[in-house]
Amino acid sequence: MKAQSGGIPRYRGWAGPAILEQGFRPFFLLAGLHAALALALWIHVLAGGWTPPTHFPLPGWHAHEMIHGFAMAAVAGFMLTAIPNWTGRMPLQGLPLLALVLLWGAGRIAVLFSASTGAGTAAAIDLAFPLVFLAVVAREIVAGRNWRNLPMTGALTLLFASNALMHAEAAGAAIPAGSGARLGLGLLVLLISLIGGRIVPSFTRNWLVKRGATKLPASFGWTDRIALGATAAAIALFAVAPESAPLAWAALAAAFAQAARLVRWRGGATGAEPLVTILHIGYAFIPLGLALLGLSILTSAVPQTAALHAFGAGAIGTMILAVMTRATLGHTGRTLHADRMTIALYAAIVLAALARLAAAFLPGMTMTLLTLSGALWCGGFLGFAIVYGRYLTRPRG
Repeated sequence: MKAQSGGIPRYRGWAGPAILEQGFRPFFLLAGLHAALALALWIHVLAGGWTPPTHFPLPGWHAHEMIHGFAMAAVAGFMLTAIPNWTGRMPLQGLPLLALVLLWGAGRIAVLFSASTGAGTAAAIDLAFPLVFLAVVAREIVAGRNWRNLPMTGALTLLFASNALMHAEAAGAAIPAGSGARLGLGLLVLLISLIGGRIVPSFTRNWLVKRGATKLPASFGWTDRIALGATAAAIALFAVAPESAPLAWAALAAAFAQAARLVRWRGGATGAEPLVTILHIGYAFIPLGLALLGLSILTSAVPQTAALHAFGAGAIGTMILAVMTRATLGHTGRTLHADRMTIALYAAIVLAALARLAAAFLPGMTMTLLTLSGALWCGGFLGFAIVYGRYLTRPRG
């Protein structure tokens, strides 16, 4: 039975371990842990340490685990928690949720040791999670007749295709280099644009209204439609023609539109509540990444890796942490306020992204900046797993 408390759904009748009560609990915890551990291993590899026995090229393994390991765990946690709100149905919990978690974990192990298991076996194990997850999401949306969110199944289908393309490329298939990774990265940016376009102005509006503000975020309009359309066009070109002149101009146009969209959300008025401000900071990495992507084609002074990490470490990393902290606080019955530790976690991830961007422009300091960025990133997400793990593994407060 579902009961409401302060606008947040609560589900009675669950007597099992708290961590299997709703999808955000195990998947947010695993996202934080995997973000830290996989990045620590990557920095260790770059420093000349142990090389994992994966059949992926090492940069490909890093990209795969950030997109289809870390980010997909966060996507699963978010969607499994949002879907009951959309449909009014009970959440996935207990043994079915545990089975989904184990599928995700099996994929991480299979990819890491794929040189031993074989490319085909690793691909079959790893692709099982996004396929089953897609089926679960489609079933819930259709059963709840929640047609508005049915396009989410299209995004998950394309993310599955991205994963499959990365496995095919690693196995030696004749496909354009990096196309699977670019598709996955671009889709995550587009998902943030879509979902962020709902939650950032909504949460900002709610917070400003409570403070008696009269100047509120603009409602969804043509600026938003143009920004989303331009970003979708740029992402499509990025996936198939990453060095083309049309991509350069499409990306710059999308950057301008996304910046205009963000300004309309009144982020500058939210400084007193970092839980809201961080959403605006995270979203700001999208227009920055699009601008860097366009400029990287027009001038050699801007490396494309800067754009990739503005998207990955900046937009995806920051927005995932922002959403995970807020959702965990809200859905475990705690006050929606960022304490000092949470602010420190935000600062670590934003600084990690900035250090990674600086590394792309300062070749003489690359390894130093990569190590600094990695340490900040690992500290931020491991800190999340430790601090918020107490909330995720215990009954609602």
